[in-house]
Amino acid sequence: MTDGATTVLMRKAYARWAPIYDLVYDKLTEPAARAAVNAAVACGPKVLEAGVGTGLSLGYYPMHAEVYGVDLSEDMLRRAQEKVDRRGLTYVKSLQVMDVTRLGFPDGTFDAVTAQFIITLVPEPETALDEFMRVLRPGGEIVLANHWGQPSGPVAKVEEMVSPIAKAIGWSSAFKASRVEAWAQRTGRMEVVELRSLFPSGFFKLMRIKKKA
Repeated sequence: MTDGATTVLMRKAYARWAPIYDLVYDKLTEPAARAAVNAAVACGPKVLEAGVGTGLSLGYYPMHAEVYGVDLSEDMLRRAQEKVDRRGLTYVKSLQVMDVTRLGFPDGTFDAVTAQFIITLVPEPETALDEFMRVLRPGGEIVLANHWGQPSGPVAKVEEMVSPIAKAIGWSSAFKASRVEAWAQRTGRMEVVELRSLFPSGFFKLMRIKKKA
């Protein structure tokens, strides 16, 4: 399947998800999303949120932040913009339709790039990570919050069995954190500085990847 065809299918899927996304994801993902936002802002005020979706985490940023959100789905972004307008989130500077594998920002623009619950869904995750690295300033961090499959053991076997179901709701157990760690090592410019278990019971994890100065 071509990249263009994949993008069209993803847009259609997100359009179907948009009306119910908040109901399904909000409470379950809030602790992980808050942890990702806090880690990103600790790097500096200027943050890119890649795959911002309906803007569930936009309300977690402090007032001094400068947040830019991008997403593939216009339907999702419409709901995010409604949240920004309704809550007066003036620190959200822009919300744009954009493919995370082709970001329209100059090199070294952001103090941090955060992607929450999307990296396992991107057809070309390494390409997206390359773009995150490009738009990140030296010393800044990529902050990922996600569900990654267990590398081994009985839990890993169960995850593999239910992988089709998990993938349907956006959580791929077949995608291991080691894939991102291997990408970071290959770049020679990025270093994984933290991989931390989060609520619920370590189902989600926070990964921080620092760009060498």
